[in-house]
Amino acid sequence: MQDPDAPAPRRKRRVQEQTPVQRALGLLVRREHSRKELTRKLQARGIETEAAAAAVEKLREAGWQDDTRFAENLVRIRSSTGYGPIHIRAELGTHGLDSEQIAAAMETFDGDWTDNARELVCRRFGEAGPQELPQRRKAADLLARRGFDGDSIRRATRYDPED
Repeated sequence: MQDPDAPAPRRKRRVQEQTPVQRALGLLVRREHSRKELTRKLQARGIETEAAAAAVEKLREAGWQDDTRFAENLVRIRSSTGYGPIHIRAELGTHGLDSEQIAAAMETFDGDWTDNARELVCRRFGEAGPQELPQRRKAADLLARRGFDGDSIRRATRYDPED
């Protein structure tokens, strides 16, 4: 016989398997995803291709997933973290966006790419910027790796901080 003061044994709750839509929504509440990326992540979690595509389409129709919003968000985040337009365009292309969507997203950038390049150079090389030729080369290499165009690189590595 059991002790009447002892707590009742806990029943194990059955963990209910999430539907593909629930899993996709769980990913979307963390951050924006492109349609291609969300479908790929669902498939990686064992959801069949057709079910994953249907779930993503359902969320797109409901307004939870939007490639335009995703692209604008990615442009804003990458540009603020020191990446240039070439890198950002290439990254948007990897997410399955077409050239019109990429161009529209890039137009939402309201800053100046040269200013972004200069800020990156100043963070890495100090307020005075690169002074000697080897430093300028390092700065130019950094900017090229980060996806800035040649004109922005020249302006950012050969400038007077008083400008």
